[in-house]
Amino acid sequence: MVYQLMIQLSSSLLKDGKRYMDLWPVQKQLYSLFPDSRIVAATKFGIQVMPPIAVLTVALQLHYLGMQHLPQALAIGIFFFSLPIQGLFWLGHRSNQPLPPGIKTWYLDIYQKMKQQGCNLDRIPKTPKFKELAQLLNSAFKQLDKAFTNSLF
Repeated sequence: MVYQLMIQLSSSLLKDGKRYMDLWPVQKQLYSLFPDSRIVAATKFGIQVMPPIAVLTVALQLHYLGMQHLPQALAIGIFFFSLPIQGLFWLGHRSNQPLPPGIKTWYLDIYQKMKQQGCNLDRIPKTPKFKELAQLLNSAFKQLDKAFTNSLF
């Protein structure tokens, strides 16, 4: 029972992390403001690079050290393979956290400025979360010109 609940929660976090990673705008203006940009970039890189590194590491260790080092080789391979999964867990957890007061004020300010520019936006949720911030920033970078988005930051 508890095991099934943990699997459902981790599956949900991984899905949320993937959605958040796809939604977060990777823009140079956001790198200094949010760790999310760096985590998204590192996780995308890790998804591409870490599985081959994990397989290569296990194969090389088994080739040079022999089968008696299989447990250590597998542990190191699993570690490399798990790095992007850890990034997805972090992003999934982050996407569901409510915005802190300072960022919430900034979120509302950007929302109002975008409404004044005539952007079609969803209603503001009662307690906005980081995934709503990602949606708003993503639409700001897509719908508004660069001069306006640079003034936001």
